[in-house]
Amino acid sequence: MELIFEKSVAGRRGYLLPKTDVPVSASIPEQFQRKRDCPFPEVTELDVVRHFTRLSHLNYSVDTHFYPLGSCTMKYNPKFTEQVAAMPQFCEVHPILPQLKNGELLTQGALFVLYEMDKLLSEITGMDAFTMQPLAGAHGELTGVMIMAAYHKAQKNKKKYIIVPDAAHGTNPATAAIAGYETISVKSNATGVIDIDQLKQCINDDVAGLMLTCPNTHGIFNMDIDKITKMVHDVDGLMYYDGANLNAILGRCRPGDIGFDIVHVNLHKTFATPHGGGGPGSGPVGVCEKLAPYLPISRICKRDNDTYFLNYDYPQSIGYIASFYGNFGIVLRAYAYILQLGKEGLMAISDHSVLNANYLREQLKKYYHLPYDRICMHECVFSAVEQAQRGVHAIDIAKFLIDHDLHPPTVYFPLTVKEALMIEPTESESKETLDLFVDKMIQADELSRSNPASFHDRPKTTCISRPDEVKAAREINTNYFAEEKPDD
Repeated sequence: MELIFEKSVAGRRGYLLPKTDVPVSASIPEQFQRKRDCPFPEVTELDVVRHFTRLSHLNYSVDTHFYPLGSCTMKYNPKFTEQVAAMPQFCEVHPILPQLKNGELLTQGALFVLYEMDKLLSEITGMDAFTMQPLAGAHGELTGVMIMAAYHKAQKNKKKYIIVPDAAHGTNPATAAIAGYETISVKSNATGVIDIDQLKQCINDDVAGLMLTCPNTHGIFNMDIDKITKMVHDVDGLMYYDGANLNAILGRCRPGDIGFDIVHVNLHKTFATPHGGGGPGSGPVGVCEKLAPYLPISRICKRDNDTYFLNYDYPQSIGYIASFYGNFGIVLRAYAYILQLGKEGLMAISDHSVLNANYLREQLKKYYHLPYDRICMHECVFSAVEQAQRGVHAIDIAKFLIDHDLHPPTVYFPLTVKEALMIEPTESESKETLDLFVDKMIQADELSRSNPASFHDRPKTTCISRPDEVKAAREINTNYFAEEKPDD
């Protein structure tokens, strides 16, 4: 497919602006003035419409395709939440509207939603208080670990380490490092959960906390969680819950009830708000009662007359994490989603996500190696090691699925599984969709036996087949006029 620049024809116009009657300012310094006209593509309006419409048809989206990405929960976003977010009472409200004479803020409706969301998420997770400020899951992680650091500083604890399992999300060790901690990695045992004997050897008075995803990235719930939390708490460490996999236990198990002190929640995963493409995201953070003083300011409080105000009177707070109230539009969508589903609906999310994952596990275990052959939660992790012996690797299976109009599962993660194929069907998908996916995965296995060489030039249905992904990441160049001089 041609780029829009390649469709350009000199002199062709799509729209003609009237001549300006405003004098061009002569105050722009010469070094910032163009030497020639900006090289915009010269195309008709019809060229533009057709070009970008065709591009949109090449996109994968949750509205058009099944997204079985493990640990990402790419599920359907109900359209009624988009309508709520588009209501002018919300989307046209400025966060710094003036106060009334009595000091009451004119953003009462928005403050009400944020206050109620704090209460709802606290009830859902078993925490005592939440902040809506973090703008993503990783941002929520950083907020949580900063709260952890503030707590230990207030307690005059000299802590140096945060323990991170080898099956953790990659942001966990990065977050700990940014917050000033060293990390200790603990390996998984033969059943796919953190090795508790090795963990015992790592626990000491220098440990600030443990960052744990439960269920973990193998899709397995740790049945020793009570023993683990006691070990960490015995050295005044804190338990951090990575909420990326909350889908699996929503309405069934509250992290606060099983010993976690800090929780971050991905609204763009668990509560069906838009996800992908770099955003938008939202990662609210909840804490137990003893950590509440360290939450970011401002915090939204309620007066006796049912009005809401911003409270800055928290001297131990870690301060601002994001401007204003975080990604309000995403919080609003999640709020509407929770109200629509209610308690029974939230429980059904975990029921169906676990059922769907175990259905795929049973259907595909005859064809793909299952490193941990046990009941899983919301996702199952296979390995393509047997196919790799025939010369067909996990990446080749991913490209095969693209040719069959299916988005691939996550490949090569978690790093603890060789040739990993990490599949999360979510609760949104029907049995017919899952059966279609199963059929194509079985076809991939059969083809790996009969004609493994046929995988190596896939995908055949895309504009570009096998880009050099390392080069693309290290030498990013999205400028069509890359050879032009910077001052041009």
